[in-house]
Amino acid sequence: MFQRDIENWYKFNFEDVGKYGVPALLAEIIETEQFIPFNYAKSCKNADKKGIHFFLHDYQFRRLWDMPERYMLMLQRFNCVCTPDYSLYTDMPKAMQIYHHYKKQWMGAYWQANGITVIPTVSWSDEESLSWCFDGIPKGAAVAVSSVGCLKDKASREGFMLGYQAMLNTLHPRQILFYGTVPEEVEEKVICIGSFQERFGKIKEK
Repeated sequence: MFQRDIENWYKFNFEDVGKYGVPALLAEIIETEQFIPFNYAKSCKNADKKGIHFFLHDYQFRRLWDMPERYMLMLQRFNCVCTPDYSLYTDMPKAMQIYHHYKKQWMGAYWQANGITVIPTVSWSDEESLSWCFDGIPKGAAVAVSSVGCLKDKASREGFMLGYQAMLNTLHPRQILFYGTVPEEVEEKVICIGSFQERFGKIKEK
């Protein structure tokens, strides 16, 4: 008999959606505009007034997937938590891209099941990814996006805006948390939650 102990699959039964059985998240709205990156979570003061984002290099939060239970109490202190921003590169194998989306959604569903307010991080790679990258993300709720590395040239910018518009048309988000430079093409009111420079400077506590 097949032993269901592959990575985290056996730890949590979720409602799955879409062609690839991606975990579905519940709709949430944020009540804070103060966000810090995950690598400052452990030492954060006034955590109940702040949110956590994962717009970092993947290695800085890989341990969350490896040992999800270990960080539960720490994340439960915060007002809300964005889902991990696992990388989706256009030259990455499609199977790996879908797996990264699956992992992101699994973590979010697992946290929600444990009482955490979760904001889905939305990301895409090429036009083909738009057929699955929104699976499991609720409509009419809060979402988080990042433009870091997506505006470096005309082609990258056009690719970002193509995905961004598809997100608007598909999810109709009520709140948009934006990390990085907001392109002038973005007409919607967004909530800026940080910039790339956070990675190189100390986060000041308030």
